[in-house]
Amino acid sequence: MSDDPTTDALLASWIPVDEASEFPIQNLPYGAFACGGITHLGVAIGDRILDLYALAQTGLCDEVCERELLAAPVLNPLLAAGRQTWTALRTRLSELLREGGDPALRAANADALFVGRNDVHMRLPMEIGDYVDFYSSLEHATNLGKMFRPDAQALLPNWRWLPVGYHGRAGTIVIDGTPIVRPNGQRMPTGAPAPAFGPSTMLDIELEVGFITGAANRRGEPLAIGNARDAIFGLVLLDDWSARDIQAWEYQPLGPFLGKSFATTISPWVVTLDALDPFRTKGPVQEPSPLEHLHTDVAWAYDIALDVSLASQAMREQHIEPATIARTNFNLLYWNMAQQLAHATSNGAIARPGDLFGSGTISGPTPDSLGSLIELTWRGARPIALPDGTMRAFLEDGDEVILSGRCNAQGARSIGFGQAKGTIVP
Repeated sequence: MSDDPTTDALLASWIPVDEASEFPIQNLPYGAFACGGITHLGVAIGDRILDLYALAQTGLCDEVCERELLAAPVLNPLLAAGRQTWTALRTRLSELLREGGDPALRAANADALFVGRNDVHMRLPMEIGDYVDFYSSLEHATNLGKMFRPDAQALLPNWRWLPVGYHGRAGTIVIDGTPIVRPNGQRMPTGAPAPAFGPSTMLDIELEVGFITGAANRRGEPLAIGNARDAIFGLVLLDDWSARDIQAWEYQPLGPFLGKSFATTISPWVVTLDALDPFRTKGPVQEPSPLEHLHTDVAWAYDIALDVSLASQAMREQHIEPATIARTNFNLLYWNMAQQLAHATSNGAIARPGDLFGSGTISGPTPDSLGSLIELTWRGARPIALPDGTMRAFLEDGDEVILSGRCNAQGARSIGFGQAKGTIVP
């Protein structure tokens, strides 16, 4: 259990927060919101957002950070400031928002400092310079190996030695609620003499968690795994939309490209590592033991319960609740965040403030804990029945996919991530 006073389960805010809220004072996630055409940074507390731009003008955080960090429209300047500033700012925000804490915020025209979460449009919280996506779930990698290499070993020889990954397209990362246009691409239809170009017919989701870095390392200097905590700011939910038919034709010999690069959705609120401390736990046992630069005895897994829900257009029109099609947990991931970041920089590559790293699909050992449709339906052989009477092997136009994540631990206040949602359009 964390000894950080900002995560104390008994803390309460003078801002009303429903008991079931994902955003109690123990969370305080960061996001960017637009109101009146201007984008500000904010911190979620219950159903409200503390406007950090407005807060900066009060001078109430001058002792812990420069006003420019809070007045920026994106998190990058704050991310570049480093962990000492991140922790000091979180502590100060907790003091200002808690019952019995510093009353200065309540006395500073509080109505002008807060907006309703439902009254604004969320924006990407940072400028993303680089985006890397990993392939770090043992169950997911094994399942896909069985599908695509039925007569060979499911895991390739390198998989247990390093976190496999690929570089994505940072410019196609979108925020929760952004429509997802079905991608066109080149595919090789079964039995056809030549490939064809057209809309993907095997559109899929991948349930992931992403982490966001601050200033991690200098070019040419690998990040030591023991320094990973100082480099990782926080986490978001992530949906790595995947066109499986395009991917299957293009991925040999260089791996994912157009089948992955058309869209990636993230949740709007960045939950900090400090807020997640009460939910740290040991991850899976790694055999063989990783090489020295990837070895860590620190608990780098987090108990984050993850859900995937799906609603067809007909379900929404009939006011039928989305169907939960998968439940899994972030703590099942074989290669953890610290190992992923250490590996990504091990050749001297730089990780910069605002870079995004996806976990890869998070799948578990049971049929209902698989984080992609290609696994849940076993490449379409076992379609999923929806409440409107239709079946799904892969996504159809009008389908809405919702990722959600929630942390629970004995003696800790439950916190959440909000949603990462997208609707498929032609």
